[in-house]
Amino acid sequence: MRKIILLIVIFIVAGLLVYKLLADRKPETGQTPDRALRISKNTSGFDSAFAGLMTEYFSVRDALVEWDSAKADEAASQVSAKAENLPLQLLKADSSIIMTAKSLAASIDAEARGFVGEAGIAGRRHSFDMLTGELYDLVRTVQYDGEKIYHIKCPMAFGDSVEGYWLSNTAQIINPYMGKKHPSYGAKMLGCGQVMDSLDFGK
Repeated sequence: MRKIILLIVIFIVAGLLVYKLLADRKPETGQTPDRALRISKNTSGFDSAFAGLMTEYFSVRDALVEWDSAKADEAASQVSAKAENLPLQLLKADSSIIMTAKSLAASIDAEARGFVGEAGIAGRRHSFDMLTGELYDLVRTVQYDGEKIYHIKCPMAFGDSVEGYWLSNTAQIINPYMGKKHPSYGAKMLGCGQVMDSLDFGK
């Protein structure tokens, strides 16, 4: 009986020693834990170029507020050019972030080119909504820190229940889907909208 008890004690002690050895074991040299993708503060050159893209986008928005298709087309052409020439090589980011940014910039370029070929102000507003979605994603991807950007929703951009979005560098609501010369509302719905998000990567 004593021998059995002694064996049990020996097994228990041996088990505790093995557990301690495994718990204290360090990872092999060269092995590092997976890290989340990180992006550092952007260079001044990149922020300057991106600010130019945002300025032209805001010009498209303002032209739609005025129901001015010609000015909207001019600004959209500049959006296309700015997106095409965005210096993503200056972006301080992981390669996967840069690839995503390149894809979004190409989509913005294509959508801005398509904007000019849309029929009438209504077609341009649909294209503007698509352009806004792509640019919103790009701002978040590159973490543009040149200014605070607001993502704003119009709940009735394309009818009573179909929403549309736009970006602004102020929280003031000036709705490019309703505009100043809406055939049904005139300028009454110019202030219709709701800020849904604000992006401030410069904090």
